[in-house]
Amino acid sequence: MEYRRLGKSGLQVSVLSFGSWLTFGKQIEDGTAERLMAIAYERGVNFFDNAEIYARGQSEIVMGKILKKMNWERSSWLVSSKVYWGDGGKKPNQTGLSRKHVFEACHAALRRLQVDYLDLYFCHRPDKNTPVEETVWAMNHLITQGKILYWGTSEWSAQEIMEAHMVARQNHLIGPVMEQPQYNMFHRDKVEVEFSQIYKTVGLGTTIWSPLASGTLTDKYLDKFPNDTRLSIEGLEWLRERNLTPAHIEKVRALHGLAKDMGTTLPKLAIAWCVQNPNVSTAILGASKPEQLEETLESLELVPMLTPEVNERIEGILDNKPVAPAL
Repeated sequence: MEYRRLGKSGLQVSVLSFGSWLTFGKQIEDGTAERLMAIAYERGVNFFDNAEIYARGQSEIVMGKILKKMNWERSSWLVSSKVYWGDGGKKPNQTGLSRKHVFEACHAALRRLQVDYLDLYFCHRPDKNTPVEETVWAMNHLITQGKILYWGTSEWSAQEIMEAHMVARQNHLIGPVMEQPQYNMFHRDKVEVEFSQIYKTVGLGTTIWSPLASGTLTDKYLDKFPNDTRLSIEGLEWLRERNLTPAHIEKVRALHGLAKDMGTTLPKLAIAWCVQNPNVSTAILGASKPEQLEETLESLELVPMLTPEVNERIEGILDNKPVAPAL
């Protein structure tokens, strides 16, 4: 396993990490979840990603029980939660980034995960109804109380991230260290263009999600549609419609052929392609079966094979290279 600093912080995070979205407490049995976490940890993964909304809190409960049972040294792993959507409650103050919800969600995550502190705490979305000053102060208070170590954002714009940094700087507070954006072969603009300056200015770290475009960048959708995947889960029609387009499937066929020519698999190629980007601190892997995770954890072996020629072939297939605006 390779480890990278999370932005400008001193925190070392494994380049491949493991997340529980759509799987823990929902798609898979708890015993399978335990096996997956054990495989990840044994292979050097040190970051486990979670959120209050995942399975409405059940995902954190499952992960917390596993972490307690495994009894790994607390200094050897990182765990996250995210605040914004709530854990199912719809009443005022049960969602968003107000000081009240940020504090209560943090305490609830600590209980569910059975930990004394969260290593990483993310604002899961920007909140137009809460002043950014309030959220930055709330996160800073949690840090000074020892309940979280680093805070960050997820799916915020570069402008929103920089507003948070401006507030932090003006008030001598701790600003966001990391952002969790979607990044894969089909979803590139934010990581490759929009954030290009803030990597340099504030040292933004990234914990990217969906490196396989929710399983689209595999061979499972090339023929008939399988019934046991995340894109077949009820309520995820929006995800299926966004990813399984005819244009995407056509590109996936060509990428599958390229991976075969290289003697590897498309999932490994797609993940290696993501982490070759030095601005990716870690790529969060998801899996519902041990064999899937064992395969994708081998992706780093492929990075040296991504020569300029191979990357050129990939760009030719994708035909979606983001263009930076003229300065």
